[in-house]
This record gives sequence, structure tokens and C-alpha cells, in this order.
Amino acid sequence: MGRGNQTWMSEFILLGLSSLRETQASLFVLFLAMYLVTVLGNLLIILLIRLDSRLNTPMYFFLGVLSFVDVCYTNSTVPQMLVHFLSARKSIPFYGCVLQLLISLAMGSAEFFLLGAMAYDRYVAVCRPLHYAVIMHGELCLRLAAGCLGAGFMNSLMQTIITFQLPLCRNVVNHFACEMLAMLRLTCVDPSFNKVMVAFSGFLVIMLPCFLVLFSYGHIVATILRIRSARGRRRAFRTCAAHLAVVSMCFGTAIFTYLRPTAGSSAEREKRVALFYAVVTPMLNPLIYSLRNKEVMSAFRRVLGKFSEKG
Repeated sequence: MGRGNQTWMSEFILLGLSSLRETQASLFVLFLAMYLVTVLGNLLIILLIRLDSRLNTPMYFFLGVLSFVDVCYTNSTVPQMLVHFLSARKSIPFYGCVLQLLISLAMGSAEFFLLGAMAYDRYVAVCRPLHYAVIMHGELCLRLAAGCLGAGFMNSLMQTIITFQLPLCRNVVNHFACEMLAMLRLTCVDPSFNKVMVAFSGFLVIMLPCFLVLFSYGHIVATILRIRSARGRRRAFRTCAAHLAVVSMCFGTAIFTYLRPTAGSSAEREKRVALFYAVVTPMLNPLIYSLRNKEVMSAFRRVLGKFSEKG
């Protein structure tokens, strides 16, 4: 943008989810509770993985990184949304909007790559169990995690730069955050190039990890079905069920938002889907992985027991 436009667009006004005072008060209570569950749940998983040596495995290493990404993603949008529920003027500074889009898009992109890496980890664990420790060694896990975060930031940086280079005619954003598609609706020019880049980026960031997940789980299911023991099959399916649940939620909402034909797009519908991805999914991740995982619950009891003994 030119210097004049930057001065005029010193801030953006976010319309949020509702303009009714009573509705905003109810939404504040609801989303505050969900935010606390999200942050505390994910931080608890990170803490358990750090404190319990039995969880020092590649699967839980990636789970810890996923929890870190979810905490960062949630904190990039939800605290501001909560403040706006109680504010008469729902504004965000220009550079605050840029930073919010950069971080939320980076964390969201990194999560897709991370889910692909987690699917590969499960593929090796189920399909090549005798070689698991050799293949999924610590250095590879660190490289995969760093690559996921790096790729997420590179994609986010590119999308953020080309989005805010466009001249903007309005500063009222029909969203609860500075979301990319919502920002493109403010432009004075045809954003066709940006939409092509969104589709191209969506294919790389969403569909490629999705194909990796489908490939991995196709082999996993085929391997599980060859297990003769019914108990062994149930155990293998249970190990992968939590990951599949998270994958379905993340990829489903992202594909619906960013890879649909623009002719059928709706700002209100995109807002609801983005809300699900920003608030609900990060909250469900620790619940799915902990409540359905005996190892995590056992680690929680062991850590709790140690603190009780010290007390």
C-alpha cells in the first residue's frame, strides 16, 4: 500500500460475531471457558511430556509440538475477540492486524504439515514396527518439526505480504479477526491474483499433507486388517483413532474455507467455520488425545502422585 493509504488505514474495525450487547456477554462467558480449557489442556500435555520419561517417544514429541502450535494459534486471535466482546469500539491497529494474520496463518499452516508428519510416524509404528526406533530417531523428529514450523512461516509470510500490498478502500472487516479472505474483501482492485495464490497455497499446505495422511492411513488400515488377533486390531485402531479425529476436523474445515469455489462463498459462513477452527479444534485436541489415551492419563496420575508426595 502507499503511504497515504497506510495513514488512512491506521486501524481496522472488526464486526465480530454479534452486535447485540446481551449476545456478546453470553459469547464472552462461553468462549472464555473454551479458551481456558484450550490453553490449560494443551499446556498440561506439554508439561506431562516434559516431566514423564515414559512419554519421551516420537508420537508424544509431535503431540507436544502440536499442543504448542495450538496454544500459539489460539492466543493470536481469541484474547482479542474476548476483549472485543466487552468493548464498544472493536478496533485493531494496522500493524497489529498484520501480525495477527502472520502468526495465525503460520500456526495454522504448520499444523497441517505437523499432522502429516504425525501420520507418517503412525505409519512407521504400525507398518514397520521392527524398524521404528531406527527410522524415527530423535534427529529426524526435530528436523520434521522444524520443517513444519519453517514451512508454515514461509507460507504465512508470502500470503501476508501480498495481501497487505493491495490498496484497501475500507477498514471495516466482517470477521472476528484479521483473516486473509476477509481482508481481500476490502481491496479497491480485483484480487484475482491473490485468490489464485490462496488456492495454490491451499493445495500445498492443505492437500499435500492430506494426501500424505490418506496414504499413510491406507497402509495402516491394510496392515491392521492383516493382524489375526482381534485384540491386536483393536489396540492398533485405538492408537490411530485420536489422530484421525483431529485430522478430520482440521482438514475438513480448512478445505471448506479455502478450497471451495469462490462463487459459493459467504462471509458469515466462513466466519463460523473459522471460529470452529480457531476455538473448537484447539480445545478438542487435548481432550481427544488425553481422555482417550491411557498412557497420557497414567502419566498424569504419576506426575500428580509425585507432587502430592512432595506436598
